Amino acid sequence: MTIPGSELLATRLRHLLELLDGDVAAIYADLGLDWFRPRFAPVIRTLAAGPQPIRDLAAAIGVTHSAASQTVAQMVKAELVTLSPGADARHRIVHLTPKAADLLPVLDAEWAATSAAAKDFEAGLAYPLSRLVDEAIEALRERPMRQRIADAAPDLLR
Repeated sequence: MTIPGSELLATRLRHLLELLDGDVAAIYADLGLDWFRPRFAPVIRTLAAGPQPIRDLAAAIGVTHSAASQTVAQMVKAELVTLSPGADARHRIVHLTPKAADLLPVLDAEWAATSAAAKDFEAGLAYPLSRLVDEAIEALRERPMRQRIADAAPDLLR
């Protein structure tokens, strides 16, 4: 079997994320929280300090406004957060519900265990994945993939 190369980078990264998130989701299921999604934890942990606009929440957890908004919408359905109007119609303030606040002790314990497991995982790699991800994000900020594709095939987009 041939190992896929860089041409399948995004597919392989999605697979890696599925492996990581799948096991974290399995831990939540083991804890009786099979409805809880791994992406909810950083939102709840951030909002534990107090309500925030979606824009600020997105920045705090390192995702796009769109991704934060989608996650918050799922969390509203799960009754983990509520929304209130902000200073103007464009802003919505996210608040934890008592249901979410009650989860904080188990989420804090899971977060600590997951952080320790991540350190152990990275210790077995030739290069720390978290550092590589940070470098990749910065490289794409400096020169987005769209530009790299256009440069690789200038006739493609004519």
